[in-house]
Amino acid sequence: MTHRNSTVRLATAITAVGALFALAGCSGSQGATELDPEADVTLTWWTGQSDEAQTLLEGMAAEFEDLHPNVTIDISSGASSTEELLQKLSAGFAGNSYPNISYSFGAWASELESSQRTLDISEQVADPEVGWEEFSEAARATVQPTGEKIIGFPALVDNISLIYNKTVFDAAGVEYPTEDWSWDDFREAAKQLTDASTETYGYAYSVSGSEETTWQFWPHLWQHGGDILDDDGAAAFASDAGVEALEFLRQMAVDDKSVYLDQTDTKFAQLFAADRIGMMTSGPWQLWDLGTAGTEYGVTILPGTEGDHQTVSGPDIWALFDTQDVNENYWSFELMKWLTATDQDLRWNVAYGNLPLRTSEIDTPEFHEQVTALPGLDVMAANNENAVNARPTVAGYVGLSEAVGSAVSQVLQGQGTPEEALKAAAEKADQALAD
Repeated sequence: MTHRNSTVRLATAITAVGALFALAGCSGSQGATELDPEADVTLTWWTGQSDEAQTLLEGMAAEFEDLHPNVTIDISSGASSTEELLQKLSAGFAGNSYPNISYSFGAWASELESSQRTLDISEQVADPEVGWEEFSEAARATVQPTGEKIIGFPALVDNISLIYNKTVFDAAGVEYPTEDWSWDDFREAAKQLTDASTETYGYAYSVSGSEETTWQFWPHLWQHGGDILDDDGAAAFASDAGVEALEFLRQMAVDDKSVYLDQTDTKFAQLFAADRIGMMTSGPWQLWDLGTAGTEYGVTILPGTEGDHQTVSGPDIWALFDTQDVNENYWSFELMKWLTATDQDLRWNVAYGNLPLRTSEIDTPEFHEQVTALPGLDVMAANNENAVNARPTVAGYVGLSEAVGSAVSQVLQGQGTPEEALKAAAEKADQALAD
């Protein structure tokens, strides 16, 4: 959960999913079957963190133990890297020895639920005291992957916003973006900011074909009324909405030549910091680097389509597992309810430089202090309201993402039409989803 691009986290994690969870229900000996909140319990908590983040969570665990002396928390990272947690969980399921709580990438949610090892906390989070509605729609959808069970709490939220380089704008005499911008406003500004003589571009887009390429496309699709999957779980992005969205990007890249096409996923941010790119659509992980580089920048929400300013988010989760002990299950929920409450999240996510999980944190002094250090973080936090749709958490998403990323990359480099490219991508995506 460190300050890394969440698309990188998704791409590395999602490839591990496969068929790891072809297991039926729990087996083995049961623990307590009648709830006794005063009984002594030991919870195993895999955080997926290291270094400073792990130290922060260890302190939080100790504080919870002080509040509840009957609870002992066996806290560890769980694996040498977050990506390895999925395979370790699978092995634990097979041996009927797994944690009560584990950090999990949102991409794993459907597979975790299908393991039949997760808790369903739908009834508990309906309690108004939990404040479930304070989490973004995308975060809530990610912990409810099939729409049936709620398998945990949001652990990390992010989104992509429009970051603009004030130096480039000022040099071109272009007014800064506002939250009322349409994509036509965006396109016109990008053309004005582009200067071939200085190799300055108005915008940048990844054409590596990775998830960075793909997830930048989703807001365009959603804002045009399109969907990634249909109700039957088949690819739906090769629709009129998808074609129209990709055609817009094609016109900017091929016709206007106002887009820097990045083959690496990383160079565009370096060029932006060096005042060679006017706008990029990215997330909170960029702000520290921009501040360190001394780049004069601003942040606003994504441009909109007919007033729709949807963005894309990559939430991660705290997955809760049923250990067949009602006392452990009770305290697992209580620990995560406590950790994700406003007072604790301010000392965890916000203190660490991430976006706050809850809308109630945005107006706090603690968050304002972080905004002072990372200007624009407040805009990104408010932008979580525009994170309405969630990326699918199905196992076949990695194949779908690769197909879409390849199609978008080809079209932006002048190869093929949006309609042909997306149709071919949908066929590949359906095969990946079927497999």
